[in-house]
Amino acid sequence: MSRLSAALRGGSGDTRKRLLEATESLFIESGYEAMSLRQITARAQANLAAVNYHFGSKEALVQALLSQRLARLNNERLQLLDACEERWPDGMDASAVLGILFIPAFRLSRDGFCGPAFMRLLGRVYSDPSPFVRNYLQEHYRPIFGRFFEAFSRALPLLPRNELGLRLHFTLKALSGILAGEDMHELITTLSKGETIDDAGLLARLISLLSPILTAPFGNPEQVSVIEQVLRMDQAVAAVPPAAAAPDPIDAPVGGSVLQWLKEGRLTP
Repeated sequence: MSRLSAALRGGSGDTRKRLLEATESLFIESGYEAMSLRQITARAQANLAAVNYHFGSKEALVQALLSQRLARLNNERLQLLDACEERWPDGMDASAVLGILFIPAFRLSRDGFCGPAFMRLLGRVYSDPSPFVRNYLQEHYRPIFGRFFEAFSRALPLLPRNELGLRLHFTLKALSGILAGEDMHELITTLSKGETIDDAGLLARLISLLSPILTAPFGNPEQVSVIEQVLRMDQAVAAVPPAAAAPDPIDAPVGGSVLQWLKEGRLTP
């Protein structure tokens, strides 16, 4: 046992770092439940004894990763929120509060400590359905969630709190999907649309896509009427026997993927 411990200590810092990096990449790729210690150790070129020595378990390993990545981010978010609330004591609009959530993450994604995969990690963290990740976030970051909820409540005073909670849930889910699906370079390329824009313009575009989730009318009579008409059309179409299936041009592989067509503003090859 002493010989094993000495061997582990020989490159303990490097082994610990490799285990965290392997866990991060696998977590981004497939989520908490799908990754195994065997996959982590294979990618880290380590063994299970190294995991036990440095962390003790898969759960402790993932906790160490989340703490390393999220603690600094959330501290800097709170510092920025404090500074902005002091600067604008009469309140901010919802776009500004979204900016406070996102801007420190954007900056840290360019930081050597967090690295270019940081945004995708955040997307996975906030969208991963595993009870372990959900419970970890609730246990460690409930006060931070509360601070930002109150900031959004002041920015949107006419929204009932239960509706605000629902809207924030969908806003964060939408943001998580965007971040988990693309690395930072792809996100910048998509939002810039081939133009040269600065960080403020880039972030304003991202926030403008999310803001309507918080501020758009919520199921008003006009919207309900339109959807009722579409539902009736759907029932009528569904009642008609289907004709012989024709090739769907949207499924055709010619000319790039559907996602690429949408990014380029076209729906045909």
